[in-house]
Amino acid sequence: MHILGLDVGGSGIKGAIIDVTTGALVTPRHRIPTPEGAEPAAVATTVAHIIHDLNWSGPVGCGFPAVIKAGVAHTAANIAPSWVGLDVARLFSEVIGHPVLVLNDADAAGIAEMRLGAGRSHSGLVLLITIGTGLGTALFMNGQLVPNTELGHIEIRGKEAELRASEAVRDAKHLSWSDWAKRFDEYLHRVSALIWPDLIILGGGGSRSYEKFAHHLTVGVEIVPAQLRNEAGMIGAALAAAEAYPELLTGIETE
Repeated sequence: MHILGLDVGGSGIKGAIIDVTTGALVTPRHRIPTPEGAEPAAVATTVAHIIHDLNWSGPVGCGFPAVIKAGVAHTAANIAPSWVGLDVARLFSEVIGHPVLVLNDADAAGIAEMRLGAGRSHSGLVLLITIGTGLGTALFMNGQLVPNTELGHIEIRGKEAELRASEAVRDAKHLSWSDWAKRFDEYLHRVSALIWPDLIILGGGGSRSYEKFAHHLTVGVEIVPAQLRNEAGMIGAALAAAEAYPELLTGIETE
């Protein structure tokens, strides 16, 4: 079964048609830079462009960088503050003319990794951390999602963790991998002391360079790189939408 998955980020908006049985991308990933300021109208227009370019007609799953409850954004991480209180699902649905299931972007990536990737065979408490413009987190207990954890915003040395240890910070400050890894390792120790995970999965764009910093990490928890890497958000969003709208999928390509 195929469905379109979107991943809205602070620097780019990505989309692809996904085979939700295997997680494979049926189309190449289509990415458009996030409009400057990431205001709702501009982002919605970009989403519509991606849907049009992929020639998709049907329900859509969308990972979004905010706490999402019943389609409504309650925070705004690396996007415009005007998203807070906005029904994101309704806005996108009205723009593209089809139902849109919206969930937190890290939660979407976590769903993909737990079902089809690095967390597939793991029970207990699993934490996924996406390393990108910020630090996104998704928490699972015996495979069940605990939504909207937002552990990238805990305070370390007087700052939110993602303002010290995200990929964007490493790039902006021109940190070496060893210097950045010290910051990220401190974050892992702090999070682990709070929730005691059995497994940590590292995803997002930063996970592509896992081999460059893994040997600097000292936290006493099993750590593995995400298998679906930076495509996990799109895949997980598609999986969530397929479950949310089964009655609307009749007639959509399943081969």
